[in-house]
Amino acid sequence: MEQKPKISIKLLFTDKIIELLALIVFLSIWFLALSGYSQLPETIPTHYNGFGKADAFGNKANILVLPIVASVLAIALTAINFYPHLLNYTVAITQENAEKQYRLATRMLRCLKLIVLIIFTFIVYMTQQTSKGIADGLGEWILPTILGLIFIPIFYFLTQMSKNS
Repeated sequence: MEQKPKISIKLLFTDKIIELLALIVFLSIWFLALSGYSQLPETIPTHYNGFGKADAFGNKANILVLPIVASVLAIALTAINFYPHLLNYTVAITQENAEKQYRLATRMLRCLKLIVLIIFTFIVYMTQQTSKGIADGLGEWILPTILGLIFIPIFYFLTQMSKNS
């Protein structure tokens, strides 16, 4: 196994903005879940099918599972960013291209973290709305939207990594 260069990647302005937005959304999901908890009925949707319709129900305490899972994912994606040399790349990493490749990889992970947090915040919000009878699930476009939000940035960044090899 080849050793990739271990270099420190400094955050650029764009990276700092993405991190700030992720922090705001991270705090928002917890605020939303905790502030709306007392207004929830005892039974809430706990799962949605591919068309965004609730198909399983449980205790309102389950609303806290979403911010917990989102937090674990956000922390994991943040931690991985400190070790870009451990990631797999579509091109060979050399001393010459390491900084550019690592920057693209860490920015992709930052974007994905922000997207995951936004998706989970939306699900918490819509679960609250559905529980109160204001909405009827997540909407039929939720699955293609989530898939697009996740895979389009991945495709974009992997394309950029290949171009910048």
